[in-house]
Amino acid sequence: MTTTAPKTILLVEDDPTLALGLCDALEFEGFRVLHAARGGDAIEQAKKSAPECIILDLMLPDLNGYQVCTEIRRFDPRTPILMLTARSQEADKIRGLDAGADDYVTKPFSVGELVARIRAVLRRTLRSAVVDVPFTIGEATIDPAAHTLARAGEAEQLSFYEVELLKLLYERKGQPVSREDILRRVWGIDANPTNRTVDNFVVKLRKKIEAEPAQPRHILTVYGLGYKLVP
Repeated sequence: MTTTAPKTILLVEDDPTLALGLCDALEFEGFRVLHAARGGDAIEQAKKSAPECIILDLMLPDLNGYQVCTEIRRFDPRTPILMLTARSQEADKIRGLDAGADDYVTKPFSVGELVARIRAVLRRTLRSAVVDVPFTIGEATIDPAAHTLARAGEAEQLSFYEVELLKLLYERKGQPVSREDILRRVWGIDANPTNRTVDNFVVKLRKKIEAEPAQPRHILTVYGLGYKLVP
């Protein structure tokens, strides 16, 4: 009988008590856990060990989580990054998404919630590991396989959730898609993100796709429901 190798999680957390508790809890859930207490060490671990998921604390003694996330995204656009933060303000969360984080968990949180989010994103990463055909939205060309968006002669990396959200809207182009449907299809019902998660990602994508993000022509709001894509 064959056994599946455990998924590797890179935990970046400088609080030794919290780190020990999370390592024990995640290993109990069947994950292999690597730990880094500093941002520079986390970047090197991400390069060397190629983890399947990164749990990244915002407050670190050398680099902050935003800086670490940005640096990791320079060489790894695909691995999902969940940011741990004690900050609940929307501006801080948007900044994390802009840095390349796929999602965030606000402290204090339950281990059950964290594990559910990890498992959900790992399932979606596995399902998305097929070759996808590039598509165009306005003047932007999205390559789902490479996780890139090219516009005006410049290309930038997209995170896992950005790609999945754009793919879903493109599949249903011209049709309204509810926030609840987006949450189920992209994040997964057991990940339990809020509607604001969807809105924050849309704000971020409009900045990358729209000529005038404040007056979008392609990712349109359907008030009281969700969003509609007009390529």
